[in-house]
Amino acid sequence: MEKATFGAGCFWGVEHFFREVPGVIDAASGYAGGHGDNPNYRQVCTGATNHAEVVEVTFDPVKVSYAKLVDLFFKMHDPTQMNRQGPDVGTQYRSVIFAHSPEQKRVAEERKAAASASGRYKRPIVTSIEGSVPFWKAEDYHQRYFEKNGGSCHVSFAELEHQ
Repeated sequence: MEKATFGAGCFWGVEHFFREVPGVIDAASGYAGGHGDNPNYRQVCTGATNHAEVVEVTFDPVKVSYAKLVDLFFKMHDPTQMNRQGPDVGTQYRSVIFAHSPEQKRVAEERKAAASASGRYKRPIVTSIEGSVPFWKAEDYHQRYFEKNGGSCHVSFAELEHQ
């Protein structure tokens, strides 16, 4: 099994989206990329910690490639928006990929370049690609949020149907 970490706005829909991908074993909502250990939702929402809401994806690379997950990441949200997705605004909603290895970083950069060249986006992609950082799992009530509570968000689930 391998891990991948993506920030694409509010983590509820991102987690739910990745759970539906064949080959994904688990997806957990959490925080990464800021300062301070074990941040909580309230701290992250203030923007003071600079953590992003992220999803840590555990996947079987025999069943789904990292490149495929990155491609889905770019299609599931608007990677041209700086520090926002849908109605959510703030640095915690930034578009970011935290690569767990030099190979993941290389693949993420290649797939970002391909997405930029695709003509799909009218503005430049602002997604940052960064090295691996500690992942802090979010509070239990954030895990599988849509399964427990229903709801909708900015994530484009239609992209899964075309894969």
